[in-house]
Amino acid sequence: MTAPVADTLYGKVRGAEADGVKIWRGIPFAAPPVGQLRFRAPQAPEPWASVREALSFGPVSHQPVSTGGTRFGGLSPVYSEDCLYLNVWSPASAGESLPVMVWIHGGTFVTGAGSQPMFDGTHIARRGKVVLVTVNYRLGPFGFLHLSPFGGGLASNAGLLDQIAALEWVQGNIAAFGGDPRRVTVFGESAGSMSIAALLAMPAAKGLFAGAIMESGAAQSLPSRQGREIAAALLAELGLAPGADLTLLHTLPAEQILGAAARMAYKLSGEALSMFFQPVVEPATLPEEPAGAVAGGAASGIPLLIGTNLHEGSLFFREERQGESFEQSLKSLELLMGIDDLAGLAGDYPKSWAGQAAFLTDLYFWGSSIAFAESQSAAAPVWMYRFDWTVPGHPLLEKAVHGAEILYVFGNLDLLKQLGLTVTPEMQQLSGWMLKTWTAFAHRGDPSLDSLEWPQYSADTRATLVFDGETRVVLDPDAEKRRRLFSASSNWPKAFSAGARD
Repeated sequence: MTAPVADTLYGKVRGAEADGVKIWRGIPFAAPPVGQLRFRAPQAPEPWASVREALSFGPVSHQPVSTGGTRFGGLSPVYSEDCLYLNVWSPASAGESLPVMVWIHGGTFVTGAGSQPMFDGTHIARRGKVVLVTVNYRLGPFGFLHLSPFGGGLASNAGLLDQIAALEWVQGNIAAFGGDPRRVTVFGESAGSMSIAALLAMPAAKGLFAGAIMESGAAQSLPSRQGREIAAALLAELGLAPGADLTLLHTLPAEQILGAAARMAYKLSGEALSMFFQPVVEPATLPEEPAGAVAGGAASGIPLLIGTNLHEGSLFFREERQGESFEQSLKSLELLMGIDDLAGLAGDYPKSWAGQAAFLTDLYFWGSSIAFAESQSAAAPVWMYRFDWTVPGHPLLEKAVHGAEILYVFGNLDLLKQLGLTVTPEMQQLSGWMLKTWTAFAHRGDPSLDSLEWPQYSADTRATLVFDGETRVVLDPDAEKRRRLFSASSNWPKAFSAGARD
């Protein structure tokens, strides 16, 4: 079998073929962001003359090592600042230009990579007849430190700019892999979904994709002032006082920067739920808060598929895990969402770990997604889902926790064996529905199938496709809870004003 070779703008890359899919791993889409390029916008990669082998995944962005071993399937990847690589899966038998799906991984903007086993694109590419791309981007302080106010060409939102660079690479090169650059869908989960919310608002991302799928995460960003305070606190940890020569940032060991970031985060929040590294609103890259920008029509004409899992918060709050008190958790959520006082609304929830999990699910994930969906429905077609599937008796998946849907979307159910599960026909059927609807959306901008009608989301019906043992459409699920959540929205950020309508 001849190894597949694709001719990119920067040189030829040789991949492999397996299970009816051509695979290229570790293709550079930008120059290594090291030395003088650290903390700066990504630059184009250097061309190469000979055929470049694309058989192994590239290094992943510096991040806390996965102590459980599940993030990278028990393997230990190379962690490096030289991390801007992407991977491509393309059906071997495709004789036509296919839709492209670009996956943006989650991980609270501090962990993850496009090379995680759960994101393997073999099944979704072959069964969905799409070209699948997964990308890395800079994480933590290297990707989301608000440094532009300090001058010297330092960037803010570098991780988002990396994602844009990857999408620009797709526009210029994906045809060589069998993809149609006019039909690009971005999809992602958690921080990847929040990244997509930001991309929908960023002027530099306009025209780089035609559709968006957002799983378990809506708009999330810091105001510029808060981002600058966090950056100043980290610089102080590095011994860089106000007015210090910041060219030192180019030469400090990466481990020193990571250590300073960890100390800074602990000093500011202890063990509390927090996200110090995330998109920040600033003029050059993200001039408006994403939810407000989308409500104002920034993503006009881009169809959206968006949804959440039934028990998102139960990944973070569980009976066997010691955490902060309900009151501390409430304060953390107020800071995270930029809301002054949630005490009144929180009164409906028990003061326990289960209450914390439910409140986080309902407000941070479900409520914000409803508001985002309704805002975008005025500018483009929107479809909403909820993932309810559980495995009774399993210590983790007896709830539909945050991230539980990913293996079903990608068709990678074999990885459930690592969690002590046997794959059942019901699981395979559920995965089939999700993979088919996600890829139908990529093909047509509509997730409906001949065998499954999925109505658009609107404020009138709030049609939601519930993925469970019986996959079905539910109109305005948990309507009373939704009304209660949004009854206080006049005191909340602009993002929630839309969801208050009935």
